[in-house]
Amino acid sequence: MTQLSPKRKALRARISPDRMIPPEELARREAEKNELGLRCRAIFERLRPELIDQHYNWFIAIEPDSEEYLIDPTLLGIVQKIKEHYSDKNVMLTAFRLNESGVCGRI
Repeated sequence: MTQLSPKRKALRARISPDRMIPPEELARREAEKNELGLRCRAIFERLRPELIDQHYNWFIAIEPDSEEYLIDPTLLGIVQKIKEHYSDKNVMLTAFRLNESGVCGRI
């Protein structure tokens, strides 16, 4: 993780000192995110061979606990399907592309 410069830390503290997140909390969140990504990647690797031929380069969003997944050819389409399927639930998904690497691109 990159470190904030002293100037940037001061700016952050000045803008919202009461909303500062402790480094331990940031580290915990990062570990959870990595663990979620690894669980979803394992499911993706298992699903990819059966889906890649018919849905090459489509987006796939995977929920690791139920192993449910949604696919759509467009990013906006997959986002809409996620909203419809999970509505107000607090759900953690990971998105991939159905291609050789699974990479969606850089954001």
